[in-house]
Amino acid sequence: MSMFVDSHCHLEMEEYDEDREAVIDRASGAGISTMLTVGTEVRYFPKVMEIIEAHPQVYGAVGIHPHNAKDYSPEIEETIKGYLKHPKVVGYGEIGLDFYRDYSPRELQIDAFRRQIDLARLAGLPVIIHSRNARQETLEILKEARLQVPKIVVHCYSYDLDTAKKLLDMGIYLSIPGTVTYPGTKLTKIVRYAPLDRLLSETDAPFLAPVPKRGKRNEPAFVKLVVEQIALIKAMPVFDVASALTDTFKSVFLSDKNTTGSD
Repeated sequence: MSMFVDSHCHLEMEEYDEDREAVIDRASGAGISTMLTVGTEVRYFPKVMEIIEAHPQVYGAVGIHPHNAKDYSPEIEETIKGYLKHPKVVGYGEIGLDFYRDYSPRELQIDAFRRQIDLARLAGLPVIIHSRNARQETLEILKEARLQVPKIVVHCYSYDLDTAKKLLDMGIYLSIPGTVTYPGTKLTKIVRYAPLDRLLSETDAPFLAPVPKRGKRNEPAFVKLVVEQIALIKAMPVFDVASALTDTFKSVFLSDKNTTGSD
């Protein structure tokens, strides 16, 4: 069986409180060998730790989402530093800019983004980026960041091919979500253009379920549908694509970590 990777999900969120163990079991049963669960608020961080300690195949990342940048503080920064010491926390994020929702003032988003890039640099961790309707500002900040942090992933990629080329030229990785299966998606061009060693597969579960699950709660087992669509676009066997995406995930998140359960 091909081994698939969900490089970005949110297993700690309330949507899974009723059946979290069953969701993780379903993913493993579907051939999902590795999952990265991403805590976006301090209230989720303890649950992230609980999940990654209980499941060898699940790794964690923590960071303050741009929606919550207005709450960012020196106290939160100290809290984050403690969690970053956990051996199975392999990424910092998701952090970035969201000028679509504007739940936090833009200047506070930019400040929290820069400060957290610095924390990731100190921890030596790859950074997971959330960017929506903030293309130019994100590009400018990432131009500086790529000189400071080991690896950068733009998760749930949603911009155009021109932006993708700029990011790829900077050495940045692009993570492809379930929207790649939606009719008329821009992601077809991006997937066709980008080499597999710069792409990752994700669900962003519980959000953005791929076709034919669209409209339902997403879960890591569905990443298989994302990988199958990438393989279709690339005109490659699913097994080869799944293997390549697994290698990319390992090179980004696990290459500097003495971790187990990733094979």
